Amino acid sequence: MSGAGNGAHLVEAFLEMMSAERGAARNTIDAYRRDLDSYCGYLATQRRAPLDAEREDVAAFMASLKAEGLSAASSARRLSAVRQFHRFLTADAVRGDDPTRIVPSPKARRPLPKVLSAAEVERLLTAAEAEASAEASPAKHAAALRLYVLLELLYSTGMRVSELVGLRRNVVAREAHYLTIRGKGGRERIVAVNDRARDAVRTYAETLPPGPWLFPATGDTGYLARQVFARDLKGLAARVGISAARVSPHVLRHAFASHLLAGGADLRVVQTLLGHADIATTQIYTHVLDERLRHLVETHHPLAEKG
Repeated sequence: MSGAGNGAHLVEAFLEMMSAERGAARNTIDAYRRDLDSYCGYLATQRRAPLDAEREDVAAFMASLKAEGLSAASSARRLSAVRQFHRFLTADAVRGDDPTRIVPSPKARRPLPKVLSAAEVERLLTAAEAEASAEASPAKHAAALRLYVLLELLYSTGMRVSELVGLRRNVVAREAHYLTIRGKGGRERIVAVNDRARDAVRTYAETLPPGPWLFPATGDTGYLARQVFARDLKGLAARVGISAARVSPHVLRHAFASHLLAGGADLRVVQTLLGHADIATTQIYTHVLDERLRHLVETHHPLAEKG
């Protein structure tokens, strides 16, 4: 099939338009070229071309990408390039219809969050408390106490790690059972603090020098870097026999949400506590529970097939 027949000149015309009219960057143009070369190459194997391709041809192209093992995200990006190409051909009256119009975009399955069991979280908290109470040099004792308080607050409230490390001391100075947190977009929300976390904070605050931050540090911000907390948390996990790869501050936030839902908490309440603007973000935790329930039935139901 000739260059004219396989659509190479049409691809070049499209790319020129993207560059001249839309100001697309060189990397963007190169990505479009790769995606459209792939599309036109597939059509050529089917003895088709962009000007006579039908919806079934585009769908078959997408199926070929899946068969090759291309991820849903990469396939969706490639389909987006093909869509824009055909819209260009339609807008310029090169062809009268758009064969991509009703081709569905691949949906990437949202990965389930990593979640620790309640027993594993308890192991972390117990070990952190023991290390905070053990005799050590002043510097090691201060670091151990700080880690224990960070863990208690995180699992008690489900705060984002950035919200946690940047807590001002006056926010936790009151004896209330809640904190007012300023989260993403400056939105304020109320989070509950249990007695265990409040007691840990009270003991810890008495050891601090004067200053505005609950977790002060010498960096530019004046408070603890979240990377330092993550490093210390992974070290604690390793010491209690939990893989460090499974543990991070964000995983503890996931555990807070999942354990609340497993205990019967209302999804809307968990959404408010986490500070999610969209409940769809919170619903991912119900999928974690669904997976666990499915595994429970498959493993323990008397009629389940045994592998």
